[in-house]
Amino acid sequence: MTEAAAELPPAPEEARAVFGEYFPEAVRYAELLADAGVKRGLIGPREVPRLWERHLLNCAVLSEVVPQGVTVCDVGSGAGLPGIPLALVRPDLKITLLEPLLRRTNFLQEVVELLGLDHVTVVRGRAEEMLGKVPPVHVVTARAVAPLDRLAGWGVPLLRPYGEMLALKGDTAEEELVSAKAALSKLGVVDTSVLHVGEGVVDPLSTVVRVEVGESPGGVRFAAKRAKAARAGRARRRR
Repeated sequence: MTEAAAELPPAPEEARAVFGEYFPEAVRYAELLADAGVKRGLIGPREVPRLWERHLLNCAVLSEVVPQGVTVCDVGSGAGLPGIPLALVRPDLKITLLEPLLRRTNFLQEVVELLGLDHVTVVRGRAEEMLGKVPPVHVVTARAVAPLDRLAGWGVPLLRPYGEMLALKGDTAEEELVSAKAALSKLGVVDTSVLHVGEGVVDPLSTVVRVEVGESPGGVRFAAKRAKAARAGRARRRR
C-alpha cells in the first residue's frame, strides 16, 4: 500500500445508502483511486483523504437528474469521474467513458473489468473527433474538463436530438452560463438551468449545469458534419 492509499478514510454511512448493493465495488474503486490512481498521476495525493465526499459521492448524486435507461457519454472521463460512480449507482444506464489519454483509458479499462461493469464501455479519443464514430447519446456528462462554452462545443454535438448535457461545476456555474450564452445558442441549445443535488448526502450540495438541446444538437455548424457522418456510417454498413 502506498503512503497516499493509507490516507483513505473509511467509507461514510452515506456511501452505503447511495451505492446500495454496489457498495463493495465503490469501496474497491476508492481503493484503486487512492493507490494506482495516485501512482499513475490520475488523482493528486492530497485528494485521497476527501475521496468519498468530494469525488465519489459528489459524482454519484448526479444520478438524481439522469433519466432512466438512457445512453450516457462521460466526456474527458479522466480517472472515471463522474462516469464510474454514476455507473455503480445506475446499472440501468449504458455509459461510454470517453478519454483521449492512453494511461487514463488503460486505468479505466482495468477498473471496468475489475468491478464487472458490463454496461460501461471505454473509448479512447477526443470528443471533438467523435462525431459519427460513436452513436449519439441521450446525456453527456462532464466534470472539471473545461469552461462551459468550450465544454459545450465538445459535448453538445455528441447528443441525440432533445438530449442534454449535465456538467458538474462549482461556485462559478451561474457566471459560466452567462458568459457562454452566445456560444450555447449557436450550438442549438434551447434551455439551461443550474441544479443542486445530493441533499442529505453531500455538503455543500453538488452543482450541476443542465444544457438542453433541440432537434439539431451542435446547431447549424455541425449539421453538415452530422449528415456527412451519417452517410459514411450507412456506406460502411452496406459493405
